[in-house]
Amino acid sequence: MATKSFQKLRVYKLSERLADEIWTTVNTWEPFAKNTIGQQIVRSADSVGANIAEGVGRGSYFDNKRFVKIARGSLYETQHWLRRAYTRNLLTVEQVNLFTAVINDLAPQVNSYLQSIGSSPKDREQ
Repeated sequence: MATKSFQKLRVYKLSERLADEIWTTVNTWEPFAKNTIGQQIVRSADSVGANIAEGVGRGSYFDNKRFVKIARGSLYETQHWLRRAYTRNLLTVEQVNLFTAVINDLAPQVNSYLQSIGSSPKDREQ
């Protein structure tokens, strides 16, 4: 398993950026929106980085891959909540463009990271 700490991974840094941007945005919403869609979107966005970190900490290639797949699912869930928030007039076009740019960078990074994990040290040599 890679000895590189998860905090240095580009995919993790991008997940933090997305989560922090969403937090900043949701924090300005009215209480009803914040307590419904807001909580969901913050949780799903935070879950992306949390699962990347947990996968690294599990100590096996199998577990790491499993948690990166969960992170990918959380990213898709975040996209769902962003669509709902925009449809309900909680996000501006500028905010959507910012989130879209980060997601368009992050999504392929998650997939690349998943492919890079392998299943054993020998997989990396092939």
